[in-house]
Amino acid sequence: MRQTQARLSEGRQDTPGRDGALPFSPAAVRAVKVAAPATPAMLNQLASETADRYASRVIAPAIVSGMLMIAECVVLAAISIAVIATADAPSADMLWRCLVISVGGAVAGVCGIHVFGGYEIGMLSRRAAQIVPVASGWAAALAAIGLGLLVLQPESAVSRAWLSIWYVTGAVALLGARMVLAGPIRRWKRDGVMERRAVIVGGGQAAEELIRTIIAQPDGDVRICGIFDDRGDRRSPPLVAGYPKLGNIRELVEFARTARIDMLIVTLPLSAEKRVLEFLKSLWVLPLDIRLAAHAANPQFRSRSHSFVGQVPVLDVFNKPIADWNALTKRVFDILIASAAIVALSPVFLATAIAVRLDSKGPIFFRQKRHGFNNQVIEVFKFRSMYHEQADPAAKRVVTKGDPRVTRVGRFIRKSSIDELPQLWNVVRGELSLVGPRPHAVHAFSSSNEAFIEIVDDYFGRHKVKPGITGWAQVNGYRGEIDQADKLRKRFEYDLHYIDNWSILFDVAILARTPLSLLKTENAY
Repeated sequence: MRQTQARLSEGRQDTPGRDGALPFSPAAVRAVKVAAPATPAMLNQLASETADRYASRVIAPAIVSGMLMIAECVVLAAISIAVIATADAPSADMLWRCLVISVGGAVAGVCGIHVFGGYEIGMLSRRAAQIVPVASGWAAALAAIGLGLLVLQPESAVSRAWLSIWYVTGAVALLGARMVLAGPIRRWKRDGVMERRAVIVGGGQAAEELIRTIIAQPDGDVRICGIFDDRGDRRSPPLVAGYPKLGNIRELVEFARTARIDMLIVTLPLSAEKRVLEFLKSLWVLPLDIRLAAHAANPQFRSRSHSFVGQVPVLDVFNKPIADWNALTKRVFDILIASAAIVALSPVFLATAIAVRLDSKGPIFFRQKRHGFNNQVIEVFKFRSMYHEQADPAAKRVVTKGDPRVTRVGRFIRKSSIDELPQLWNVVRGELSLVGPRPHAVHAFSSSNEAFIEIVDDYFGRHKVKPGITGWAQVNGYRGEIDQADKLRKRFEYDLHYIDNWSILFDVAILARTPLSLLKTENAY
């Protein structure tokens, strides 16, 4: 236990105590030495069939709520402008003032409805339940706008009429649209199109209490997909509250990837620190939320260390990196920049294609299978830089300095990284991002013939986000040949730093530094 406590203290930002601070930091979990399998376990038949049922993509409830907020903000602003234009033709100076007030009022209205719970998915699926939050939030917002106009423009005679028409018209439009939208939302929830998929880790009485609490909430968006536990059937029954035990923790990793699981809820008691840490060590490589159920203990939490799954309090151990709106923002950024780059660099594409074709026989492009997001295998495009008959799609032999397999044109485009430009198409297709950990070959080896997964413990943890054309490790000098184990370890550390500290500004900064980093070609062969 003392060793466990020592590991917990490493890298921990909070001290556990009665206030319920988070007891497991990412650094502490990664410091635990547990034999984690390098290769995924084969799923048993029941787990495989269950995973296949959940293999389709889902719409995140947070995205639906966010899109509705944006749409309603636009509608409210448009209604205000229409009312102003219909009632009077304001001067140019007054028009700008009206536009500012309209947009500000629309934003305030959406915020007011949000405060009253009008954007919760459970609320959106019930028609009658939406009347109070919409009417109350919208009224509070316009009351604040009216008070502001009264103070700033006491001589205005149109404010009351305008606000009254705006309120009534806006409320009717909002409620009418929501009455229509409630049906599809209920259908999406029923058909599994819009949900958060969860797996319970640990069985027994604690798991049963948790499951019954979650399913008792009719408006919840959490779907329990099964239970995983290393314990035998005597200590962990094969069926808990009607949900089957699908396998052990090794199988859980593969199941979570196949079934697109969003959340793992661990029901083991916090007092079993060593066992909980061992679980987390195996599971932190997955791109999902990991929570510790604490509904039975009824502790007093700090707001920053806990959240709720429905009405169930849980400790937040890991959050899925770049999720929901962050993921959507990054995706839009990738598409816009990658598309513009393809157009701008089209002469370079054409010149390189001609040079590759004239330099040696074989296809212009080279395709290689690499690990992508969540360990999925993707096919990455590059300009061919090696003689076709000596190509190495499996990357069993690392390209070294003066490698005779590399063509004359290939040496230039590899040093300048022009060979990577076709990966912009991978970005547009959604397989890569502009910025992220560089994707490695599925069976990648170092120059000393060591497999990457043998060099770095928890190597697959870098696959929690979509890989990128450039990355934090690359702009810090870690690109090209890996002839020393420490080079891969440093890449891994930089990749984890990027994952833990991502922001869209971080991506912009890395992209800005990339051209300068390409000038350092000592490791690029």
